[in-house]
Amino acid sequence: MEEIRSSHIDFKVALAAKAELVNSTLAEVLERRPDIGEELRMAIKYTLGAPGKRIRSALVLWCCELTRGALNRDAATAAAAVEMVHTYSLVHDDLPAIDDDDLRRGQASCHKEFDEATAILTGDALLTLAFEVLAVEIAEPDVAVRLIRTLGSACGPAGMIEGQMVDLRSQNRRGTVDILQHIHINKTAKMFAAAAAMGAIVGGANDEQIERLLRYGLKIGLGFQVADDILDVSGSREQLGKTCGKDARQGKVTYPAVVGMAESKRTAEKLCEEAVAALDIFDEKADILRQLAVVLLERTR
Repeated sequence: MEEIRSSHIDFKVALAAKAELVNSTLAEVLERRPDIGEELRMAIKYTLGAPGKRIRSALVLWCCELTRGALNRDAATAAAAVEMVHTYSLVHDDLPAIDDDDLRRGQASCHKEFDEATAILTGDALLTLAFEVLAVEIAEPDVAVRLIRTLGSACGPAGMIEGQMVDLRSQNRRGTVDILQHIHINKTAKMFAAAAAMGAIVGGANDEQIERLLRYGLKIGLGFQVADDILDVSGSREQLGKTCGKDARQGKVTYPAVVGMAESKRTAEKLCEEAVAALDIFDEKADILRQLAVVLLERTR
């Protein structure tokens, strides 16, 4: 992996630039919808304004740049939609009926800052707004349909929701690698894959490029979740901006719990290598994606 390691400072600068674009696009989306009530608007702004890294939405932008050579307005729109869906999932995950967490992205969870009903409706609003934005603001109808289909498949009942359901039903039960992979592929990895594919679609990529970026996204998504499982054991509240050690206390099926810490780290390294290998059809323009795979492997927050 040494040959693709590079300055994390440079990567952080690149990621911050993409996050700034996503944040400005999200602000514009809300400005164009004055009919949203003030109370709900406050909750939406609160959750979207939390200091997230915007990795999934940055992935949309980077994959568009890779396949098209430059960003376009559709890429920013698609990235904003991905961020809205991801934020909705965090708002609902934190609810007492699911993960029951009071802290998210370094600030009080939505249901703690407001109340449970507002948090539920805020999540609903973000999810539905994401698809409205894709339907209304993407320039070409056929591209809009492809984006909606890709995102809906990843976050729907055969994707993220399935992963969340199995995750809940597996608590305090004996976990297996098969169950673990099923949870993490659906709950986390499919959204990364969708983000990569959406960037490729708005970039006008060919079928082979889309397939490779889907594979890449799935691998880094799985690696991200393995690292997340490890950090829940080894990280701190200050590092992560959320409560640590909850997986073990809730009896969750995680990589450290099922295969141990050493094997978890080996799995994360292997997924990183497989993600990088999926990019072998691309030239040095894909180096930022290669860096992303390594950064996710090595992350401490």
